[in-house]
Amino acid sequence: MIRTTIATISALLLLALPARAADDGIAAPTLRANVTVTSDVVRVGDLIDNAGSAALIPVYRSPDLGTTGALPVAQVLGVLRAKQVIGVMTGDIREVQVTRLARTLANKDLENAVAFALERRFGLGDAANIAVTFDRGVSDMRLDASNTGALLPVATRYDARGGRFDIAFEIGNDNNPTPTKLRLTGTAIETVEVAVLTRDIDRADMLKSSDISLERRPKAEVTGEPASRDRSVGMQLRRPMRAGTPIRVADIVKPDFVQRDQAVTIIYQVPGLYLTTRGKAVESGAEGDTVSVLNLQSKRTLTGVVTGRGQITVQGASASVPIAPAVEQTSSLKRDEAPAPVDTAAIVRSLVVPPASPAQVAQAQIPQVRASQAPAKSE
Repeated sequence: MIRTTIATISALLLLALPARAADDGIAAPTLRANVTVTSDVVRVGDLIDNAGSAALIPVYRSPDLGTTGALPVAQVLGVLRAKQVIGVMTGDIREVQVTRLARTLANKDLENAVAFALERRFGLGDAANIAVTFDRGVSDMRLDASNTGALLPVATRYDARGGRFDIAFEIGNDNNPTPTKLRLTGTAIETVEVAVLTRDIDRADMLKSSDISLERRPKAEVTGEPASRDRSVGMQLRRPMRAGTPIRVADIVKPDFVQRDQAVTIIYQVPGLYLTTRGKAVESGAEGDTVSVLNLQSKRTLTGVVTGRGQITVQGASASVPIAPAVEQTSSLKRDEAPAPVDTAAIVRSLVVPPASPAQVAQAQIPQVRASQAPAKSE
């Protein structure tokens, strides 16, 4: 009976405290539903408003950095009573969410910090081309929220032979004049972006977009100038290559539009004249290459330029047709004298019909500009 009476009196006192505090103009202590902390302990002032002189009393250990914990209200009130904090208004709150703020350093941020510390040092190039791997599988790192400073490298060591690094960083701390120290170790190597084959490619195959992917490879593994994707598409390889092999500029050539012994179309073209006939390539060639071709009708070997797939264009007279030596033009040419017209019929005969005699060969020659044989006048 005595215990029940004492409990009733205590409850009445607890209920009377907030009202009396309000009457005296003092705000009643009120529990918070959501709490954020930055230190490793939760204090009374973190949990309730208007905590007064009890605000700095520690009551809980904070959750891990960057995490949130939940506390039942009954448990919180029990801990507060143990600290002589009573009369707390709870309203309809059932639990208190406590979040510990943190600064998160993502793995990528740490990699960038190391790359910039090594950039253009120890024989390395730009930071964007430096691949960093940490020892012990370092992932995202959390620090106290008070560590707001930048990662400043204060000691850097690097072994160029093995690619090993050991770098010490310092981070400014708002709550402590002594910066937070951080040490990272691992390997760092310079890489280059290269076009890599996605399948086995034979020399005769033309490279398509689907045959090439872009990858970053250690620079030491790529000898010579790496070929870009755009430069590789539409080209041929100088030799068969396996899938996964990086492509260098020295590995690619223009595709052969004409293969040796291939049946081709010969195009004979001069101003005002366009003829085609059948032929056989004497040698292989890419677009723009000068190759020899056999005219199957005249049995002449001509020289032309590869202008398309299975197509060789002969400009002017062929090297196989004898051409009279050009006469040196002098000032004795009459101003109004016009060059002799081109005998197109003779050109056609030289291209298509095999000559039966030297006289016919002479008729196939393209006439040269007629020049006067008179000696030049001396001034």
